[in-house]
Amino acid sequence: MTDSLKARSLGLDFGTTNTVVARGDADGGTQLVRFGSPPSASAVFRSALCFWEDERAWQGVAHEAGPWAIEEYLQSPLDCRFIQSFKSVAASPLFERTLIYNRPYGFEDLGRTFLQHLVHHAGEALTALPDRIIIGRPVEYAGARADAQLARQRYDLMFEAFGTELIYVYEPLGAAHSYAARLDRPATILVADFGGGTTDFSVVRIAEPNASRRCTPLAHAGIAIAGDQFDYRIIDQLVLPLLGKGGQYRSFGKVLDIPGGYFADFGNWSRLALMRSRKTLDELRRLQRDALDPEQIGRMIKLIENEQGFALYDAVGQLKRALSSNEAARFAFNGGGIAISADVERSQFEQWIATDLHHIEATMDHALAKAGVTTSDIDKIFLTGGSSLIPAIRKLFERRFGREHIATGDELTSIAHGLALIGMESDPAQWAAG
Repeated sequence: MTDSLKARSLGLDFGTTNTVVARGDADGGTQLVRFGSPPSASAVFRSALCFWEDERAWQGVAHEAGPWAIEEYLQSPLDCRFIQSFKSVAASPLFERTLIYNRPYGFEDLGRTFLQHLVHHAGEALTALPDRIIIGRPVEYAGARADAQLARQRYDLMFEAFGTELIYVYEPLGAAHSYAARLDRPATILVADFGGGTTDFSVVRIAEPNASRRCTPLAHAGIAIAGDQFDYRIIDQLVLPLLGKGGQYRSFGKVLDIPGGYFADFGNWSRLALMRSRKTLDELRRLQRDALDPEQIGRMIKLIENEQGFALYDAVGQLKRALSSNEAARFAFNGGGIAISADVERSQFEQWIATDLHHIEATMDHALAKAGVTTSDIDKIFLTGGSSLIPAIRKLFERRFGREHIATGDELTSIAHGLALIGMESDPAQWAAG
């Protein structure tokens, strides 16, 4: 790569569902990194990994990432280990490592493997990495008892060979810098970033275009509710009742409720992949033996053993997208000997996520209060992230601020673009998050 093509900085939006990278180039411009070969190259790289046994590979285990991981999995789902949404466990003290073909992988090991393939599939665009890497991080991490310090330690290990100057910036602040490039006048904006694992807010004051400091953050707030939680609501309503949720089993002469932990794990992408272990499957088989309705637990076992998690969540995603553009849609899943179908109205889905939206709105109010502003002080609201396309979310902001104040666009790429812009500043460390 010639010096003229070498990036000055890199903005990296490592997301729960998708990862996007943007280069800050020597000419002062930014460009998204595309993965794969034309004409199918894409700027969105799925945050997924696939492992399979191969005697020709290092230590007998081969791996892939992104859409290529999905291709490998679909070719032979029973002969591989598919992992998605692993960012969700970054801050979890409950997650230490997972065994993949008898080899332990910590979060940083999964992360390094993922980055290795991300660089490979970018081709020349990432042949020579710049020293300065601006990495997006959520305001609040996903997971029970989320530990931000633990996540930082794991991120540092994941990215330690990726650049010599690593700067972590709140993801909505990256989106704010991206949106500021559109504005030709001062404004106070609220950025709402709806990701896979978290929803984050930043209140930012934007100065005139030629100001020495264009963006001044006033406050941030976040909550671990977003796209994955909305997926769970669909699974909880349409799938889990068929797998034994709400059922009972016999134990020492007593009839007890089936523990909810199995269903919580099945409904979470990052934990579902870990259920295909001998220990968990043995527990489920013992539970099936004692269940009042053993057939239901048997369905769960079939879905796990036959690696139907991706297909099931793909059906959930199709339903969610269909309900974003239609008042009703059909949920249809058929795999692993299990067939599930149901007609779902948008109003039903909105009822299922109503409590989640209430918590999200309360988090937004917290951000506004921390910034010392009211809704009338906000000139523009910039919505970003895939889940920002859900009509109920748009309605929430239209109700609070008015449709004319809502701005959208580049929902999947704005954060990476803004992070790259930050990386080209003389002192990007001023934007560093804790």
